[in-house]
Amino acid sequence: MADSTAHPPPAVDQRVQRLATRASIAVAAAATLFLLYLVRHASTPCFPASHTIPLSPFPRNSCDAASRRVLPPDRRLAKLRSSSRWRRRSTALASSVFPPLHGLRLLANSSRVLCLTAGAGNAVDALHAAGVSEVTGIDLVDFPPLVRRADPHRLPFSDGAFDLIFSDDPAGISGALFPARVAAEAERAVRDGGAIALAVDWQQDPAAVAALFKRSRVVDTRAVTLDGSQVRLLIFQSNGTTLNPR
Repeated sequence: MADSTAHPPPAVDQRVQRLATRASIAVAAAATLFLLYLVRHASTPCFPASHTIPLSPFPRNSCDAASRRVLPPDRRLAKLRSSSRWRRRSTALASSVFPPLHGLRLLANSSRVLCLTAGAGNAVDALHAAGVSEVTGIDLVDFPPLVRRADPHRLPFSDGAFDLIFSDDPAGISGALFPARVAAEAERAVRDGGAIALAVDWQQDPAAVAALFKRSRVVDTRAVTLDGSQVRLLIFQSNGTTLNPR
């Protein structure tokens, strides 16, 4: 009985091999051209010296798809200062927040101030404008020239380094991963007799916030308006001793 398994004639095998060889050569050539393209464009900086990226109808690479213009820190700060929101908040800080601190003699031009959760540095800038020269702003993301990167749970400052620790962010304490740890670090970094002043959301229980601070006492609480919304300003004074058991 004849074998039912059919074998392709030798001519068919040779054509298949030639096609496979040509396909391999074509793939290799395409890969080589792609690598050459990548090497040619790898040295193109995203942000040239002029700080502008040429406009093109379609992005040719990730640089073209990125922001079209990058401002240096000083020009970015000048642009922020010109915004109505920045000016409105600066005015509110100067008129509603700083005066009670001055009245309690907890803020002076010679004070060393640390701004927690400082964002873009609005409070830092307002303190400078009020005549306070030694102001440091920190946040989880740096924002030069006013704010440097630091973790409020582990402040990179020595004990008693500041006369005043301030935050105008209503979510600064409540939004922290470990609020009690942030409070303890603030108390460590402020000198005995120094102050901690915090803007707290109006819906938040001020007694619950005050309970986080074991080495300080509340000396003033008042309503202030920031960005059109009312918040509480809690002012603590540190006495260097534990008021409540941990």
